[in-house]
Amino acid sequence: MPRNKKKNRGGQHGAVQPFSDEDASIETLSHCSSFSDTTSVADEGGETNEDSAQEDFQYKLKGFIDSTVDKSAKTRQGALDGLKTAMATRILYEFISERRMTITDSIERCLKKGKGEEQRAAASLACLLCIQLGSGIESEEVFKTLKPIFKNILADGSANIQARQAVATSLGLCTLVAEDDILDVQATMECFENLFTRSYAKADGTCPSISPQMSQLHTNSLRSWALLLTICSSSQLKDILQKHLLKLQRLLESDDVNMRIAAGETIALLFELARDIDSDFEFDGWDELCDKLNALATDCNKHRAKTDKRKQRSVFRDVLKAVEEGAFQSETIRFGTERMNIDSWVRKRTYDAFREFVGSGMNYHLQANEFIRDVFELGPPMLVDSATMKAMKISRFERHLHNSAAFKARTKARSKFRDKRVDVGEF
Repeated sequence: MPRNKKKNRGGQHGAVQPFSDEDASIETLSHCSSFSDTTSVADEGGETNEDSAQEDFQYKLKGFIDSTVDKSAKTRQGALDGLKTAMATRILYEFISERRMTITDSIERCLKKGKGEEQRAAASLACLLCIQLGSGIESEEVFKTLKPIFKNILADGSANIQARQAVATSLGLCTLVAEDDILDVQATMECFENLFTRSYAKADGTCPSISPQMSQLHTNSLRSWALLLTICSSSQLKDILQKHLLKLQRLLESDDVNMRIAAGETIALLFELARDIDSDFEFDGWDELCDKLNALATDCNKHRAKTDKRKQRSVFRDVLKAVEEGAFQSETIRFGTERMNIDSWVRKRTYDAFREFVGSGMNYHLQANEFIRDVFELGPPMLVDSATMKAMKISRFERHLHNSAAFKARTKARSKFRDKRVDVGEF
């Protein structure tokens, strides 16, 4: 992201740890124990076992890197997925830094010559690579190589639609992490605008005919555009508000529920940013906008799926409060001994963007990744000794007892509620 040239690595770079495809589901505490106290492995199996496990893990990762240039598309796809899972669930700065150009070349080759799922996996891997390297010269070099390819795929109407969807998402986060020029950020935002504005309702109120896959591309572009709004200057935001805020309402009439939700959240984000600039911010179409948001928050159209209506109503209740009152429904994220509050639309959009790539490894990255901790202003990673970690862990039996007690309490509460219902009967 635009900043000074201070190097910010992806996290603490201790010993590389064993990895398997099932590791994505391992709890954060198990990661933290090896991150904070590398001697804990030695306590269980000795230093020899630890060294052996590290060598096996590095050998497996090297195998993945080598396989990204295999003749078989299936093999390349598996290698990309293996690297993705490793980067999503581990801090691998030292290993990756030494091989970043090799990995970048592999990603470039897969994006240019691969098809469909392979391009999709390569685009996601590029984003994870930047997250691992953090903001600095290394990630900037990676992004400088891949950005032209991303933009070509995004603008190419004949390119695979899945690849374009993945690139639309990856380009946004890579720009946030690795772009150092605010003018280049603005140019990338214009690329996204060229796509999602095609979903605007026409002047007569009719929606353009767009396929579901193309609508998903436009939705991804809008979300990436909204992500980059969070790093725009005040003067840029004023221009964007004047140019887009009124037009974004047209997306609320889209037939795609995901597009409607993305548009609503983007509008809420714009109002939050506008009020940060000017607490007395006023919008000429405020009444009309609130009417539309209220209609979506109470939507009862029978032609829409129940799940779509339920998801839409939940989101637009929050969006309506944001526009009318400037309110935000705060959420607390707990990881290890720490917690973080998602207390604004800016922080929510940023958190959702990172979580989309690291998935279940998000809590681990919040603990150990210096760059992500810097983004969310969490300070340096906390070191927790093995004794504290053991005290924090609870056994499977204790967890089972806790869940059983919670289930019984929930069942009793529901039973009492049912008993209080009025039995109308039949007449």
